Amino acid sequence: MDIIGKRYLYFGISMLVIIPGLIALAIWGLPLAIDFTGGSLLEVQFNSGVAPQDAQVITLYDQLGILQPQVQSSGSNTLIIRSKEITNEQKNTILADLSKQFNSQLTVLQFETVGPSIGQEVASRAAAAVGIAALGILIYITFAFRGVPHAFRFGTAAIVAMLHDVAVVIGTAAIFGHFLGWEVDSLYLTALLTVIGFSVHDTIVVFDRIRENANIFRRVPFEEVVNHSIVQTLDRSINTQLTVMFTLAALALLGGITIQHFVVTLLIGVFSGTYSSIFNASPILVVWENKEWRYWFKGNWKKPSTLTTTGA
Repeated sequence: MDIIGKRYLYFGISMLVIIPGLIALAIWGLPLAIDFTGGSLLEVQFNSGVAPQDAQVITLYDQLGILQPQVQSSGSNTLIIRSKEITNEQKNTILADLSKQFNSQLTVLQFETVGPSIGQEVASRAAAAVGIAALGILIYITFAFRGVPHAFRFGTAAIVAMLHDVAVVIGTAAIFGHFLGWEVDSLYLTALLTVIGFSVHDTIVVFDRIRENANIFRRVPFEEVVNHSIVQTLDRSINTQLTVMFTLAALALLGGITIQHFVVTLLIGVFSGTYSSIFNASPILVVWENKEWRYWFKGNWKKPSTLTTTGA
């Protein structure tokens, strides 16, 4: 398999996936939940029957002067209502009106309020968490591969592949937020950081095999060593990630609405991480080694041949 020889095809596929998400992000932005923007979340269960329609609840909120609430169904008799910040008095009024208007006893499953200042602090800390994770990964990989020439390249390539996965996850969040009404909350941040860990973990496995083969095949061109290393770890990478993806797919289908967004985010991120660790991270090393940016507008970069030496 000549994976390295088709590296620009795989780079192109990545761009086709990332660009629509970035466009959606620029146009619509991230659909931030109350964890980041501030507001109130009220989850109520209608004990006497089926929950009312979303439009009926929105009308009731509008009558109370609470504009633009977001209503989400959870099962046949439970509603999750997100709105601007409301007080306990307003909450009690809402519950009384819901119970009276729809003739049902109510059970409050969850009520939480986040102030705007706290939401902004959470958002800034979330961005800092991603940045610190990236910096830590760069330092660690550079140190771990210090015995290899140009060890900094390995850390940088891993970060670029990681940013690929972050862009995919954030881009899909913008698209899903606009068309499906999904929101980015603190649980989404947990999923994003988990995706970062999965992405870098698989990348390091391939890089470690490149390091081993570079010591064995000292006279073989670097791109052929990289290609051979990818092929050697291909089965392991795919099989390992498939076990995770099968579990996540089952959770997405059967796990319920409360964790569905979290699980789908993980599923997208793990798939993207598997792709980037195989088709992006290691080819970036080859591009850097060959300094191919000098020929991008000339179309005459060298195409590597398939490694024929056996071993390792």
